[in-house]
Amino acid sequence: MFADRAKIFIKSGKGGDGHVSFRRELYVPNGGPDGGDGGKGGDVVFVVDPGLNTLTDFRHIRKYKAQDGEEGGKKNCHGADGEDVILKVPAGTVIKDAETGKVILDMSNKTEPVVLLKGGRGGKGNRHYVTSVMQAPKYAQPGQSAKEMWVTLELKVIADVGLVGFPNVGKSTFLSRVTNAKPKIANYHFTTLNPNLGVVDLDDNNGFVIADIPGIIEGASEGVGLGFEFLRHIERTKVLIHMVDAASTEGRDPIVDIETINNELSTYNKDLPNRPQVIAANKCDALFGDDYETVISMLKDEYEPKGIKVFPISAVSGKGLKELLWYVNDLVKKSEVDVVEFEPEMEIDFPDNPELPFEVWKDEDGFYRVEGPRIERMLGYTNLESEKGFAFFQNFLKDNGILDKLEELGINEGDTVRLYGLEFDYYK
Repeated sequence: MFADRAKIFIKSGKGGDGHVSFRRELYVPNGGPDGGDGGKGGDVVFVVDPGLNTLTDFRHIRKYKAQDGEEGGKKNCHGADGEDVILKVPAGTVIKDAETGKVILDMSNKTEPVVLLKGGRGGKGNRHYVTSVMQAPKYAQPGQSAKEMWVTLELKVIADVGLVGFPNVGKSTFLSRVTNAKPKIANYHFTTLNPNLGVVDLDDNNGFVIADIPGIIEGASEGVGLGFEFLRHIERTKVLIHMVDAASTEGRDPIVDIETINNELSTYNKDLPNRPQVIAANKCDALFGDDYETVISMLKDEYEPKGIKVFPISAVSGKGLKELLWYVNDLVKKSEVDVVEFEPEMEIDFPDNPELPFEVWKDEDGFYRVEGPRIERMLGYTNLESEKGFAFFQNFLKDNGILDKLEELGINEGDTVRLYGLEFDYYK
């Protein structure tokens, strides 16, 4: 089965925690802190693999996680960085947020690997927190958290030209005759179940890539038939070829068919009908005499005043194909955009700063001490003399688990807690 859609879970690596340790060497009785930094977590990386043309691999494996960074070690040893997880996707893959459906990244024009989720930064070891008043910090910085999310991968085939039309109008026969593609051909509705790609080679290095888009019928944009699954592949194309059964071998009206398909395209993406279009009136070899002139004149009178050229062709005999292909080739050349690329609709926003460390302990004098960079930062922007500021201070102690740590150490009501130059008595 042609897999052009998959939902997967991706997660970067957590940064390794900084280490707390002190030099313990002979003849060095009071060695300073020597805790090393933690390693960086691995990234989630997407890269285009030209050898892939479906998302089949992602149907079997749904979760992808980069490696965590290692914790820092003694003697200032730096923890090892985590390995990246590299996801190979076919050209034309669009990555969307699974929850909102918004585009995050389009891999159609990406020739270099793209980091989608960065791994967490490693935490700093305790050697970084030596100050004039804190010569032996017993805390280190934790590593930055991993980033995770569910994303949807959608493959939108990259082709210059999209070949559209109702079932059984001869698209597969046309594609097999003018390209190297080998689509399945039979007289059944929805014989073509996959988007078929082919390369049209013309003289003097001219040519283009064409895609046969199956399953577009009335209601396709709302999920009727198979069209909803494959309409996304038309979004990349620069030119549309509408193929109709000019001979009405199944009793269909060619003009009604064209208008129906244009309506479905517009419902799916309002910009699609505005792209250059050509009408290929197929099966003209089944029209004779006045019937031929009547049908072709009817199509030309309806569409050529709108700038849409009509070509009578026969995909079986090859009649009119050369003229059609050269005309389409010129339209492709005039296109200003090399490959239609979808702009990001959202940015992945994760908190970028790991939590600063702190330490809670009971000193030799029986006082409870709370110190560390997180405490210093809080005191720097909090006015404890105001009622609002003191309420914030109390919530800070609770939200950061400091009160819980004090109770674990056995603090009682009336005991003194010191935060650098501040003192307060503990009461519940």
